[in-house]
Amino acid sequence: MQFTVSSILALAASATAATIQVAVGQNGLTYTPNNITASVGDLIQFSFFPKNHSVTQSSFADPCHPLAGGFFSTFQKTTLSQKDLAIISTPDSQYTPLTWPTVQHIIRTNRLDAFQRQPSELRRYLAYNHTLKKLHGSIMAFILKERLGWEEPLVAKGNGEGKGVFEEESDWKVLWNDWPYGIDPRVVHLVVWTKFELEEDAGTGDLTNRARGEIEELVSRVFRERCGGENVIWFKNWKSLKSVHAVEHFHVMLYDPDPSFIKEITHGDIPLSQKV
Repeated sequence: MQFTVSSILALAASATAATIQVAVGQNGLTYTPNNITASVGDLIQFSFFPKNHSVTQSSFADPCHPLAGGFFSTFQKTTLSQKDLAIISTPDSQYTPLTWPTVQHIIRTNRLDAFQRQPSELRRYLAYNHTLKKLHGSIMAFILKERLGWEEPLVAKGNGEGKGVFEEESDWKVLWNDWPYGIDPRVVHLVVWTKFELEEDAGTGDLTNRARGEIEELVSRVFRERCGGENVIWFKNWKSLKSVHAVEHFHVMLYDPDPSFIKEITHGDIPLSQKV
């Protein structure tokens, strides 16, 4: 497959830089689009589709082999789910953000797989996770060191005799969800990280009644009292939907909360999606 670009990629940033999306292997052995015009400072973002493709500068005489000294991405094997493939193949203009009532319905009916990111944000999320794994070895290592500031092994100070699991504030931390779902921008998506396990039923994989009660108590005390019960909802992802498995956490969503409260509860945290 052939791909042409009318200008050389530059490292310099531009105030008016554009991000140009190119799908690799989405429609067989093709680039989509296969011809673009880029200005100095523009970012060309390649999204690789299954199963094993590359972006390679070559000659017309020998199109299947890298040109000496030319650009070669190496083969990029991908195992994206069909859901993610469908999302990144959709332009943002065709995506409708989820409303607060829809968010509440998804959580109350336990249809958590209905959450998804805006296509351009999913592309950024996947690309950034790829980089994190290369730099830190795993997403978990990055979360522990850079986001939480915790060291392994995680040892909770609370949960002793006569104590609730959330009584020791050093055992849990509230941060922004770094890569939020495609929802109404008035909905704030936070993650509560814990140094202790949240007890699950071995048979169902769901939280035990005791663990659910402990989370409910924390959510009511910390979030509902400040934001109003109708503006707060929480959930814990199924294991199959978790992006970080080794550090226990659950999610809290708030509708149109006071920004000063969010700054207070997160200690001024800023989500990665706004930093990179």
